[in-house]
Amino acid sequence: MSGRELKDLLYEQVARIARAAASPKRLELIEVLVQGEKSVEQLAADAEISVKLASAHLKELRQARLVEARREGRRMFYRLVDRHVADFWVMLRSLAEERLLELQAATREMAEGPGELAPMAGPELLEQARRGDLIVLDVRPGMEYANAHLPYARSIPINELRNRLGELPTDRPVVAYCRGPYCLMASEAVEILGTHGIRASRLEDGVAEWRYQGLPITQDSESR
Repeated sequence: MSGRELKDLLYEQVARIARAAASPKRLELIEVLVQGEKSVEQLAADAEISVKLASAHLKELRQARLVEARREGRRMFYRLVDRHVADFWVMLRSLAEERLLELQAATREMAEGPGELAPMAGPELLEQARRGDLIVLDVRPGMEYANAHLPYARSIPINELRNRLGELPTDRPVVAYCRGPYCLMASEAVEILGTHGIRASRLEDGVAEWRYQGLPITQDSESR
């Protein structure tokens, strides 16, 4: 093999990752899989696409070695091959937000939605949560919380929040988070909390962003 042929082969192999990521729905599936292993049916519901289409997208991601699968009876379950794929998603999204004016406009519009952003992040938020000065609320599905969550976070899935408001103290602010900057569950939670007199804001970061910054993650199902 000549030097030129070898270089072409190297770039072609790297391009496999780019081709696999060159789909909005496949990127969304990666973001959902950051939260933990899920069945094809669950992934299809989260991405609001058919099971057939979800399977086709997952096949592409699997061929690029970004996800792996296991069978349980008749059902297929998928997960990311490792945390580097989650880091890839965070880096790709961050680069796009830096470079693309259209994306910047869309993210500004999202930021203007229900609920102000949390006034602090990272270590400061963690310290205030540890002291009990505020409540960190994870509003993702319970299985996602069990897989990995922010330290000191309490789990109340968004579809249970209205019925479980009594579990939250009213004398401390609540910071809600979900799957990351493009997830709408935290905004919905802030809106619900606000209508019931609970001071609330939302954290843009999810587990992937938090871990990418080198901040600690808890991996158990015990509510804080």
